Amino acid sequence: MSWNVVANSRAEMTKCVVPFGAVVTPLREIASEVAPRVPYECVRCKGCGGGLNPYARVDFASKIWVCCLCHARNHFPPHYNALSETNLPAELFPSYTTIEYAVPRAGQGTGCGPGYLFVVDACAEEEELTALKQALTQALSLLPEDARVGLVTFGTHVHVHELGFADCPKSYVFRGNKEFTQQQIKDQLTLGGGHRQTNGRAPGMAGAQPGMNGAHPGAMPTSKFLVPLSECEFQFTAILEELQRDAFAPLPSCRRSRCTGTALMVASCLLSTSAIGMNARAMLFTGGAATDGGGTIVAKDMEQAVRSHKDIVKGAAPFYHKAKKYYEQVAINLCANGHVLDVFACALDQVGLAEMKVCVEKTGGNVVLAESFSHTVFKTSFQKLFAPDAEGGLGIAYNGQFEVITSRDVRTAGVIGPCAALDRKGLPGATSDTPIGSGGTTAWKLCTLTNETSLAVYFDVANPGGKDQQPMAMQGQQAQQFYLQFLCTYTLPSGETRMRVITTSRRWTEGQNLNDIAAGFDQEAAAVLVARQLSWKMETEEETDCPAATRWLDRKLIQLCQRFGDYRKDDPHSFQLMPQFSIYPQFMFNLRRSQFVQVFNNSPDETAYFRMILMRENVFNSLVMIQPTLTAYSFNGPPEPVLLDVCSIAADKILVLDAYFSVVVFHGMTIAQWRKANYQDQPEHVAFKDLLAAPKAEAEQIIATRFPVPRLVDCDQHGSQARFLLAKLNPSATYNSSATMGGGSDIIFTDDVSLQVFMDHLKRLAVTTN
Repeated sequence: MSWNVVANSRAEMTKCVVPFGAVVTPLREIASEVAPRVPYECVRCKGCGGGLNPYARVDFASKIWVCCLCHARNHFPPHYNALSETNLPAELFPSYTTIEYAVPRAGQGTGCGPGYLFVVDACAEEEELTALKQALTQALSLLPEDARVGLVTFGTHVHVHELGFADCPKSYVFRGNKEFTQQQIKDQLTLGGGHRQTNGRAPGMAGAQPGMNGAHPGAMPTSKFLVPLSECEFQFTAILEELQRDAFAPLPSCRRSRCTGTALMVASCLLSTSAIGMNARAMLFTGGAATDGGGTIVAKDMEQAVRSHKDIVKGAAPFYHKAKKYYEQVAINLCANGHVLDVFACALDQVGLAEMKVCVEKTGGNVVLAESFSHTVFKTSFQKLFAPDAEGGLGIAYNGQFEVITSRDVRTAGVIGPCAALDRKGLPGATSDTPIGSGGTTAWKLCTLTNETSLAVYFDVANPGGKDQQPMAMQGQQAQQFYLQFLCTYTLPSGETRMRVITTSRRWTEGQNLNDIAAGFDQEAAAVLVARQLSWKMETEEETDCPAATRWLDRKLIQLCQRFGDYRKDDPHSFQLMPQFSIYPQFMFNLRRSQFVQVFNNSPDETAYFRMILMRENVFNSLVMIQPTLTAYSFNGPPEPVLLDVCSIAADKILVLDAYFSVVVFHGMTIAQWRKANYQDQPEHVAFKDLLAAPKAEAEQIIATRFPVPRLVDCDQHGSQARFLLAKLNPSATYNSSATMGGGSDIIFTDDVSLQVFMDHLKRLAVTTN
C-alpha cells in the first residue's frame, strides 16, 4: 500500500498528493503456515458480502459475528455450532488474514482440458512462416493430451480449419475485406448458437462463475473446430506442414492484404460457441500490419506510412480510432465468455498492437513483441507458456473474479490492471465519484491470472473534511482502524474452484500529524501506483501527451515536497525531505525519462507493449522497469550494486544492466581489449575467464525467471550497442557539462538534465512561495 497510515478526511488526504492505493497480487504463492487452504466454503456477510475474518467481533454464546467492514450482525451457519473461544475455525485465527477456500463441487476434476485456438498469419515471409510452423509444432508436443486445439489462418481471407474431419483437409473461408456480425459468423460455420442451451445460463449472465451456471465444463459438446489433441494431432501437424504463404500477391508498391481484425472476430465467435465455460484462449501470431477489413491500421499503398505517435496526437491517423473501437467489440466478446487473447507480434514494422491492446488487457492475455519468429525472444517466451508448474498444470487459473470490500469511510476509485469491470456497485457509497482506471464498480472479471498477476487498486476517503465538517469520530481502538478485503474467486484447469480472501487493517490519523502519516509511506508501492495511473492517463486522455504528462508528474512531486519537506521559505539550501521519502524523487526522475512517458524513438506498438507489461507486474518487477538495476563486476571484489549513473562506467569493470525488457552486459574498454586478445584462453588468466563468465551467468539467470523473455545485449564500451546502457544512465557527465570525468568514464550526448540538476530545481521550486 502507498499509505499505511491515512489522513481521516478527503481534503487532508488530497494534500498528500500520492494516490491512496494498493498493489494486490491475488494468487501470490504464500506458505501454508501463513495462508492455509481449507476444504469448505467461505462464510459471507449478509450486508456487504465480505468474508469472515480475524477482525470480526464474535459473540460465542449466541453464535453471532459482527462484520468489521459494514458492522452487520450475522448468524453462523449450523455447522459452526461447536465454535468456542478454544475451538476456532481457521478464518478466525489472528495470524490467518489471508485464507484460501477449496470449494468442493460434484463432478469436479472431470472438466475437459484447456482450449487453444491458434490464429496464424499466412502473409508472413517464407522463412518467418517456416520458423513459426516449427514453434507451433513444438508447442503441440508440450500441450497436455486432453487439450483442445483449433486452427485459423488468415491473409487475404480467413480460413477456419475443420479438424474433426480426418478424411481430407476442409476449411471454411471468410472474405477478409468484409466486416461480419457474430450471427453471420456462426451461421457460416454452422454453429448457429445451438450449443447455448447446454450452458443453462440466462442472457446477460456473462460474468457468472463456473459452477454457478448449472453446467460443468465436462459437459461440453464436441466441436469440429476445437478438437482434443489426442484425436487430431496428426491432422493438425499435416495442415501446418502444408500451410503455404498467402497466394494473393500484392500489387506493385502495395502491402499484402492482411485481415487480422476479421480473423480475431471470427476466432472470438468460434470460441463463444465451441468453448462455453472452458479455459480457452485465442493465440494470435502476426508478422505485419493489418491492411484489410475490421481493425485495419494502414492502407495497402506503401506511400502511406504506418501511424506514429505524432500522427495520433495530430489526428492524422485515419484508421486509429475506428480500429480501436473494432477491437473493443472483440474484447467484449472474449470477456463475456471468459476467453483470453494472447498476441505474438513478430515483425520489424508495426502490426497494430496499440489498437488491439484493449483485447489483451481486458482478457489478461500474454503479449510478446519481437523482431521475427526466429528471434530468441519469441521462441523462448513461447516455450515458457507451455512449461508445466509443480502441480503438472500450466500455472494458469481462469474465469476469475476480483472483489474489493472496504470499511464505510473508504471508497473504491477503481482498478488498473488486466481485468474488465463487472456491473456491481456494492453498498451505497462504496465507489468513488472520481474513477481511476476501471471504476464505478467493486468487482472485476479476470479471464485468466497467474501467481504474478498484480492489480493496482485505488481508494479515496469518504469523509470530505474541511472547515465546516468535523472529521470522523476518533473514539476507541475500533474507530481508529479501517479494513480492506480483497476476494478472488478462480478456477484451476482441473475444474476445482477456489476463493482466496485477503483481509487487512490500517490506521486513521489526524491530517495534521504529518510525521505519523509519513511513517506509513511506502515509496516503492507509491512509485508503481503513480506509474500505472500516469500510463492510464496517457492512454485515455487525449490532452495528456508527453510534455503534459511530465508537467503533471513534476507538479505532483513539487506538491509532495512542499507537504513533507522541512525548509525555510525561499531558501533551497535549507530544504530537507523526510527520510521516508528519500528515494521517491529518484523514482520520479527515472519515471519521467522512462519508455512509459517518453515516446520519442518508440513506435505506438512498442509504447503499448511496455505499458501493458507495467499494468500487470508486481511491485519489484515494475520498479526494475522504472529504475533499472546496475551491478558491477571487477577484480577488486565480489559483484556489487552501483549507481545508475554514467560515473559507474570504468575501463576495468563489467556492468550488468537489468532494464526488465532488456539485459545488457557491458564490458569496459580494457576488459574488451583483453577479451579480444584472448587472455581468457591462457592458463595463467583463469581469474579473467571467471570474471567474463560471471556477468553472463547472472544475465542468463535473470532471463530464465522472466516472461516475456528480455532481450540480451552483449556490448563493449564505445561500441554501437553501448547505447542500450547509456540511454538508461543518469547523465551526470554530458558533452556540455563542465565536470571532468576520469578513469575512462563516458560522457553522454544528451540535453537531458542530470539527477543532481533535477533535485536542485525541485528544491528551489518546493521552497518558493506562491
